[in-house]
Amino acid sequence: MSLLKRDSANCYRVRRHGNMRVDAIVYLNDVLKRSFDDEEAVRQLCDAASLPGVQDPVVGMPDIHLGFGLPIGGIMAVDAAEGVVSAGAVGMDINCGVRLLRTNIEADSLDKPRLRELINAIIERVPPGVGKMSRQKALVKKNLKRYLVEGVPFLVESGYGRPEDLDCIEEGGALAGADPGAVSEQAKKRSGQLSTIGGGNHFVELGRVDRIFDPAAKNNLGLAEGQLTVMIHTGSRGFGHQICNDFTDLMLKAAAGMKLEIPTKGLAAVPIRSAPGRQYLAAMACAVNFAFCNRQWITHDVRAAFSEILGGTDRDYDLGLVYDVAHNIAKFERVGGKKLLIHRKGATRALPAGHPANPSIYRNLGHPVLVPGSMGTASYVIVGEPAVERTFYSVNHGAGRVLSRRAARRKIGVDELREQLGEVMLPGRDYRAYLDEAPQAYKDIEAVIDTFTEIGFTRRIARLLPLASIKGQR
Repeated sequence: MSLLKRDSANCYRVRRHGNMRVDAIVYLNDVLKRSFDDEEAVRQLCDAASLPGVQDPVVGMPDIHLGFGLPIGGIMAVDAAEGVVSAGAVGMDINCGVRLLRTNIEADSLDKPRLRELINAIIERVPPGVGKMSRQKALVKKNLKRYLVEGVPFLVESGYGRPEDLDCIEEGGALAGADPGAVSEQAKKRSGQLSTIGGGNHFVELGRVDRIFDPAAKNNLGLAEGQLTVMIHTGSRGFGHQICNDFTDLMLKAAAGMKLEIPTKGLAAVPIRSAPGRQYLAAMACAVNFAFCNRQWITHDVRAAFSEILGGTDRDYDLGLVYDVAHNIAKFERVGGKKLLIHRKGATRALPAGHPANPSIYRNLGHPVLVPGSMGTASYVIVGEPAVERTFYSVNHGAGRVLSRRAARRKIGVDELREQLGEVMLPGRDYRAYLDEAPQAYKDIEAVIDTFTEIGFTRRIARLLPLASIKGQR
C-alpha cells in the first residue's frame, strides 16, 4: 500500500506518523504517478523527517529515486540554530552540478566529421571515465589550497576563464567558510582530478537549441533556436566522495556519543553548531569550490578545443557562460523570514525574479535553472516562479532514474540503445559501455518538467536537444 496520499494538484503527502516530526511530500504529475513505485525513496524522506530541527515539509522532487540516506531528488531544510547537518543528505558527489555555454554557431553548420573533431579535441583535454586524473596534476597540487578556499575567482585570476564568468555561477563560484584543515589527507590525495568528467551520468554535451518558449531566452540569456550549445555536468569527483564517506562515519560515531537517534547510517547527522558539524560544513565548502573549479577548468579546455578545431579565438564563437548550478549542497538561506540550512540532494535552487539572492544580471528574470535529460533526450532551461518557495526554492535536477545501472545493463540491448539515440554521436564504437546511461533508464523528461510548470512553480525558457555526448565509462 502506497504511503503517498493525494494532497493537491501534482502533490502527494505522507502525514506525520511514528518518529516523523514533520510531513513529507512528493511532487508528481499524473504521468509520473501512474508508474511511480519507489516506496523506498519515500521511506527515506520519512526517515529524514524524523531528524532534530527539521522543517515542514521534507520534499521529494519529480525525479526522486532511491539514494544513500536521503533520496536523490530530496530536500531537507533544518533550523539554522537548532537543527542538524547530514553528510548523506548532501550526497557523495558534493556539488555535482551543471553549466551551460552558448555559442554564435548554427548547429546545422557543423557536419558530422567536424562535430567528431570537436568532441575528440575536448576528450584530449578533458579525460572522461572513472578514476581519470587531470592533465594538470602538478598545477593542482601546487595551488590546491587556493582552489579549495578561493574557488573560481582564483582560477579566473590565473587565466582559466573570463571575469564575466563569475557573474553566472551560483555563489560566484566560491562558497564561503571553506577550510582545508577540515579535510582528511586521504581526500586531499584524491584531489588530482580537476578538468575531468568522471563516469556515470556526467558528461560534456554539444547540443542545439530546439525551441524557445520565452523571449527572455534571447534577451537575457543570449539563446536562439538552432544555436549550438555546450552543457557540462560533473562535480567534485573522488575528493568530494571521500569527504562524504569520512564525515558519514564521523557523524555516526558522534551521534551515538550524543545519544541522537539516527534512522539510518546514510542519514548520520550531528548538530550544526557542534564541532563535527562545523567541521563538515568547512570540508563540504572545500568540495563545493573544488567542483566549481572543475567545471570552470573544463570550460577553459572546451573553449581551447573550439579554437583549435575552428580557428581564431574562443570569443569568436561566443562560448559565454549562461549559468552554473549546484545539485548536491547544503547552504544557509532565508525562507519565510527564517534562517535555514537547506540540504539539496539531486535538486537545484530556483530563485524567482526579484529575489535578492539572485546574481545582479538575473535579478529581473530569476537565475536560469538547467535541467539535463539523458544523452538521447531533451534538456531544459527554466526559471522559478514565486510559488516555488513552497519547496524551499528548489526544483528537480534532471530526469531521474527508473532503472538501476545493473538493471539497465541487463534489460537494454545495444540495438535498442542505438535506435533510441538516433543521430546522437558518442565517443568510440562500443555502445555496450553506455547501456547503464541509456535514455530508457530515465524518466520522461517532459513529464518531469511538466510537474512543476503545470502548477506554476516554474516556467520553461528553452528546450535543448543533444548532438554529441561525451561520457566516461564506469
